[in-house]
Amino acid sequence: MEASGTDEVDKLKSKFMSAWNNMKYSWVLKTKTYFSRNSPVLLLGKCYHFKYEDEDKMLPARSGCTIEEHVIAGNVEEFRKDFISRIWLTYREEFPQIEASALTTDCGWGCTLRTGQMLLAQGLILHFLGRAWTWPDALHIENSDSDSWTSNTVKKFTASLEASLSGERELRTPAVSLKETIRKHPDDLAAQNEICHRKIVSWFGDSPVSVFGLHRLIEFGKKSGKKAGDWYGPAVVAHILRKAVEEARHPDLQGLTIYVAQDCTVYNSDVIDKQTDSVTSGDARDKAVIILVPVRLGGERTNTDYLEFVKGVLSLEYCVGIIGGKPKQSYYFAGFQDDSLIYMDPHYCQPFVDVSIKDFPLETFHCPSPKKMSFRKMDPSCTIGFYCRNVQDFERASEEITKMLKISSKEKYPLFTFVNGHSRDFDFTSTAASEEDLFSEDEKKKFKRFSTEEFVLL
Repeated sequence: MEASGTDEVDKLKSKFMSAWNNMKYSWVLKTKTYFSRNSPVLLLGKCYHFKYEDEDKMLPARSGCTIEEHVIAGNVEEFRKDFISRIWLTYREEFPQIEASALTTDCGWGCTLRTGQMLLAQGLILHFLGRAWTWPDALHIENSDSDSWTSNTVKKFTASLEASLSGERELRTPAVSLKETIRKHPDDLAAQNEICHRKIVSWFGDSPVSVFGLHRLIEFGKKSGKKAGDWYGPAVVAHILRKAVEEARHPDLQGLTIYVAQDCTVYNSDVIDKQTDSVTSGDARDKAVIILVPVRLGGERTNTDYLEFVKGVLSLEYCVGIIGGKPKQSYYFAGFQDDSLIYMDPHYCQPFVDVSIKDFPLETFHCPSPKKMSFRKMDPSCTIGFYCRNVQDFERASEEITKMLKISSKEKYPLFTFVNGHSRDFDFTSTAASEEDLFSEDEKKKFKRFSTEEFVLL
């Protein structure tokens, strides 16, 4: 009886905190982001220059990209379209209850999981659509700085709710691959791309059936001692993402794997083994790989000597972003201008969207305006991501990244290294996880260390 009463108190506390966080994170902060016209902007390996081309060409006020005192053309629109096309995953409310908890929102605690999702989503965009892809409707969504954005969004969510109650649901079985769906549009590239785009977003839906949804990630986190409502560090999230991809059974995801660096070291042979695993299983193609490298950019505060390193990383075409942020706040870093980082912020609570509905609204999965933050404010613990399409791509990337590390490192040793050989060749032993326990005892020890000593939780 006493235990039952304690459970009721915990549920009441959970509901109160959810209500408070929903109110706290539901307001749109109406601030403009200023960009200089004299400095290039780098976004995930692509460079943009905001220069005068025609003084008569002015961007509309809702663009969110204010360049000094004037809004200048140049290729600002191309930058905006590219930025908005990245998938934005934020706090949500009123989604299906998370198992073994009373939580129906991740407000106040799920930001690092969300930034991890954004990094993985960018890797999937590169995998299925390529870096040149942009969402055709990117410039049509309203900016969050405008007063009309909230009312328009409410209308879209109302339509989505009505559709979820009476609308047509898409098949949830993983047996339907993208190839089969795309065959229906053999000559329409735009339609094929939109099918891929929508499918990628649906994999991050907030329900237990979504392969990379919050519910699934939390389940993997439980294996490492984490639970819904806990804080997650960027290194722990890297391992959770690895497990999520390894356990994904969707046919379209069998050509992708994730490798997490060990103690800031990428063992080339271990990566190639993961990429060629399908070759030994009868598939002639090697897998694409997302390499995640948890690093620390200083002690209690970020060392400014690492600024050039971060810039170098975000300038590479292989980069899929950085899971980082400020202390106690996780952001997804995707670019920079001068000494400021460009990021997407998950700390905005939006209503649940049922991604199983045919033609569910996409607008809230794309950030209408970029944010900037001084590098000096960055928390030192972060996880860097790279995408390589095949073994040859990985070998080329490892060479380019190594060169960048040497150039940008002011210290005697770079932040992380690529080493030929397997980790076992250097006396690193790894115990394979059993089917009952998705994380080995060795991995659990690493999680505990990452969460308490070496990494500041975001």
